[in-house]
Amino acid sequence: MSAAPMIRPLPVERIRPVDTALLVIDMERDFVDAGAVQETPGGRAIVPAINRLIAWARAHSAPVIFTHEMHRSDLSDYGIELEYDPVHCLEGTPGCELTDGLDARPGDYRIRNKRRYDCFLGTDLDLLLRSKRIANLVCCGVTTHCCVMSTVYTARNLDYRVLVPADAVAAVSPDHQAAALLCMSDVFAYVTDVASVTSLWSPGKPDQP
Repeated sequence: MSAAPMIRPLPVERIRPVDTALLVIDMERDFVDAGAVQETPGGRAIVPAINRLIAWARAHSAPVIFTHEMHRSDLSDYGIELEYDPVHCLEGTPGCELTDGLDARPGDYRIRNKRRYDCFLGTDLDLLLRSKRIANLVCCGVTTHCCVMSTVYTARNLDYRVLVPADAVAAVSPDHQAAALLCMSDVFAYVTDVASVTSLWSPGKPDQP
């Protein structure tokens, strides 16, 4: 029987709209759509939860950032990933597009050409976050045990405070989900839920410096 993740009280006094961003990880067709090459069970089911997080972030002018795993059509940037995964998310194909139903808007930020599971590796994500003086990162999306967890580990090592709403991430199996949440909850992230995140700040409450 899998152990439950450690649930710590959120340090609410340190999490403010002015220095918090929402990172929506790889909610792309090749990972989420029915019958997709790497369909994530439960991936479509978390779209409403992610949209609640997006609405919460926008209500408080917190940046919303979508990442897109993308690979060159000649497969030259895959490296050893093809020893583990089938070909997916090729540039210029619908598989790189966000799945239907996500409330993505033109003013949101996009991290494209993400070649590895980790959203920081080889992208300008860290530069974007530091330019906007972000200290807190709410991470959601797919998959919990690969791209989400890899990103969370790097974020923590870069000294971002990370929140992971367990009901807004999905993995390939319940065991993978439980194992990833347990590992992240140790010293890498505050494992929480969408309701707790969206209740952090009262609607219309002015931000504090």
